[in-house]
Amino acid sequence: MQRTTILRRTLLAAVLAAGAPLASAQAVKLTLAHGNPPDNPRHVAAVKFAETVKAKTQGRIEIQVAHSAQLGDDAAMVTGLRSGTLDFSANSQGAVAAVVPEYAALGMPFLFADVQKAWSVMDGPIGKELADKSAAKGMVLLGLWDNGVRQMSNSKRPIKAPADMKGLKMRTPPDAVTVDIMHAMGADAQQIKFSELYVALQQGVVDGQENPLTNIVSAKLYEVQKYISLTGHKYESTPFLMSKRTWDRMAPADRQAVTEAAAEATQLQRQLNKEIDDRLVAELKAKGVQVDAVDRAAFVEATKPVYTKWLASPIGAFVGRVQQASR
Repeated sequence: MQRTTILRRTLLAAVLAAGAPLASAQAVKLTLAHGNPPDNPRHVAAVKFAETVKAKTQGRIEIQVAHSAQLGDDAAMVTGLRSGTLDFSANSQGAVAAVVPEYAALGMPFLFADVQKAWSVMDGPIGKELADKSAAKGMVLLGLWDNGVRQMSNSKRPIKAPADMKGLKMRTPPDAVTVDIMHAMGADAQQIKFSELYVALQQGVVDGQENPLTNIVSAKLYEVQKYISLTGHKYESTPFLMSKRTWDRMAPADRQAVTEAAAEATQLQRQLNKEIDDRLVAELKAKGVQVDAVDRAAFVEATKPVYTKWLASPIGAFVGRVQQASR
């Protein structure tokens, strides 16, 4: 009897290791990781997603949310998704673009008139194409969350025109388009992890950075940055991804629950991000930060070489399709 029990357990372990589908009645514990602090809309939506999945599966699927890069930076999380060691991640566009280059097309300078236009493009054929390319790299795209329109900050001087950026040491995420934008305006781009950014700014390792106002406030970067410039130089998404290995092991009913919960979380995150962004300018001014408008036309002109480069790149055709869809 003991040998039979051992044999059965061994066979069950082998089946699970091979990636057999999870039975609908089986309790499952999964993990969702992201790099933002708890008061950021990304975390609020992640928690909502976990709660909704649990409710839709009558408590069978429990998702633990790890915030603030507790499980590694965005690049590490992408690796975890592909290998199956991480189940979900609300990740950065740049880190995902390192694996699926087409995501970079969403971040071309001054591409979208507003966030609603960005959302409509991402929810259409462009988003479907990104989903297909993600699946080929071991990731299921559950939704394109909003990472907002990005603005610049620094500790040296107001930035009102591209010439004001010359010589500034500007932190960028691991995003090739952002690096190209910085270089086009004469800045020195340096890649630093978001979790290390506050200290890098505080210690003068870099002079400035660029992020949506939501991230600037939630990470308290305004404490070490005197000037914020409303450049609006690019939009970025937050790809909400699931490991295809986890997805493939799920029963159809559980996949549906995850898909429906992801759609709800996507709408919540986008709306929260927009509402917060709309009121943050006044809050930052109240904190003593100098907030400046910029010569937008001059910035658009200065970043034209970025389009020239990327339209001639291996993903140039896709960049062109996104550019056309944005109009």
